[in-house]
Amino acid sequence: MKNRTYDKPTFSPSLLHPKYWGIWLGFGLLALVVNILPYRLLLSFGQKLGLLGMRFGKKRVHVATRNLELAFPDKPSEDVQSLVRENFKNTGLALIETGIAWFWPTWRFKKLLVDKDTDVLRQHDQNNQGVLLCCVHALNLEITCRSFAVLGLPGYGAYRPHNNAAYNFIQYRGRTQNGNGAIDRKNVKKMIRVLRNGERLFYLPDHDYGRNKSAFVPFFAIEDACTTTGTSIFAYTSKCAIVVGSGFRNSNGQYDILANKSIEEDYPQKDEKAAAAYMNKYVEEIILRAPEQWMWLHKRYKTMEDESVERGIRYK
Repeated sequence: MKNRTYDKPTFSPSLLHPKYWGIWLGFGLLALVVNILPYRLLLSFGQKLGLLGMRFGKKRVHVATRNLELAFPDKPSEDVQSLVRENFKNTGLALIETGIAWFWPTWRFKKLLVDKDTDVLRQHDQNNQGVLLCCVHALNLEITCRSFAVLGLPGYGAYRPHNNAAYNFIQYRGRTQNGNGAIDRKNVKKMIRVLRNGERLFYLPDHDYGRNKSAFVPFFAIEDACTTTGTSIFAYTSKCAIVVGSGFRNSNGQYDILANKSIEEDYPQKDEKAAAAYMNKYVEEIILRAPEQWMWLHKRYKTMEDESVERGIRYK
């Protein structure tokens, strides 16, 4: 990476103020737990934590259920409920996986990774071409991003600075290990600069980010899902390559890291609506590799094409 200083929070004695002690204690405990307990026990603990959250998070259970009903209307109710349960197990695991991603030493972390195919990224590196690496909001996203860096393929990720200064410092430090960088999600100019400089930018085009810079296109069974047009904007302004990537935990407890499709040649970037629909097909393909590991707790179908219709009506 040529520059890792974007939006970097620095440590200062003020972060030791008593008002931050709870944050330091919480993350310290997480770091201790993930480094002391055996990996298999961590997986079991995370799943149980997720099931506990399912008992008390009824609103999120409803959101996940509605998302699955909307996306897969032909799926039997019992299959939907089973997938919701597995999704919550993975949601609990997300806390453990964040601890692993932020606090495990590289030598141990590397043992979890399976490089399924990332050669296309290395080819773009040789050509000094920037890459928009399009991934999804998998619940193990923190693992995925560090995995690319550990495999020698670091990139920049957009992040929202936390309001708590201690949390923000820990978050930034955790996410910028092994060469990764982080950019404030509002700083689009820096993201474009990264791509123009021949580097990688992690980008997640799978959520409903609201009406601004979006198109309403098919996503699974919903024909008018609000979808960001950011992919085409980045591609047009930076002339970057577009690669579809993913990282999912396999049945052995390892993480399959894949980025083998460079799609910019066929990508209809001059037509934002067609481009958004085109990207959604790849997003669907990624999610279906491990649907239980995607963030179904997010209201993916919240924004309606008809502005007169109440936002979130599909979740009533």
